[in-house]
Amino acid sequence: MSHPATATLTMTGANPFSLQDKDAYRRWREQKLRAYPETAESLIVEVGDPRALTEAEAGAILRVCRKTNMAIYACQAGGVEDKTIPRALGERFGLQRLDNNLLADDDGITSLQVVPGKSQRGYIPYSNRRLLWHTDGYYNNPESYIRAFVLHCVSPAAEGGENSLLDHEIVYILLRDANPDYIQALMAPEAMTIPANTESGEETRAASTGPVFSVDIAGNLHMRYTARTRSIVWKQDAMTQDAVRFLENLLAGESPYVFHHRLAPGQGLICNNVLHSRTEFTDDMDKGIARLVYRARYYDRIRGTNLNELSG
Repeated sequence: MSHPATATLTMTGANPFSLQDKDAYRRWREQKLRAYPETAESLIVEVGDPRALTEAEAGAILRVCRKTNMAIYACQAGGVEDKTIPRALGERFGLQRLDNNLLADDDGITSLQVVPGKSQRGYIPYSNRRLLWHTDGYYNNPESYIRAFVLHCVSPAAEGGENSLLDHEIVYILLRDANPDYIQALMAPEAMTIPANTESGEETRAASTGPVFSVDIAGNLHMRYTARTRSIVWKQDAMTQDAVRFLENLLAGESPYVFHHRLAPGQGLICNNVLHSRTEFTDDMDKGIARLVYRARYYDRIRGTNLNELSG
């Protein structure tokens, strides 16, 4: 199958994410949107063993990620309960620093499935309820931002559980093209606050205040966002409120840039923490059908997708 062309941009002091550097933004935007994929099928790369990718397979995954910040791999073996799959695949692309979050398994890789105890405490990823649009770790502080994650599907639900995926760089473009002031507002260091996590009166995570969009030392764009209204407090100025409404309307609409895909057994997603959501799902325990997806979150970004590496 054909794959989208690699985005190219040589960083020589240019910063496409600076509102003052309009020429760099124009060049980057043109390259980003050129031949951008139109379907989720364009993101799929067939692989043999995801624990030991060939050079051709790894190259194909990287080419897709360079264009869209995400790729879907599909292995021939189907669904296998083996956590070395997401770990080894991540390591192949420089993903080493796992986020051992509060609810992760002991090895740092989370088994996403219905867990009544966690679900009843309000942790939606461990329920069969829908997951609204978000980026992973939106509540983390800058030193522990989630820059990439891997999802690996062992078994899908009997019904439902489809993911929607949206490249955060595309969101940046749509916001900036609509009104550059939206970007300025969402880059403010106090744009959004995630309240502290308190269970049974005990604080398990402090409140986190920061921007929606930020740029790391290598010039890459990072986004933190959640559509969960009870999990977020927005800065109370008019421009921030307008920007948030624009973003909410964008995510509620039928954007051609949103990919829809239900992971099949043996399929997985590797991405630079793109925006994503998930529909509700139904397990069929009588038939032994229950959704199980492994998730590995990283403080690293996919190697080879840094803005200053996208040349040639």
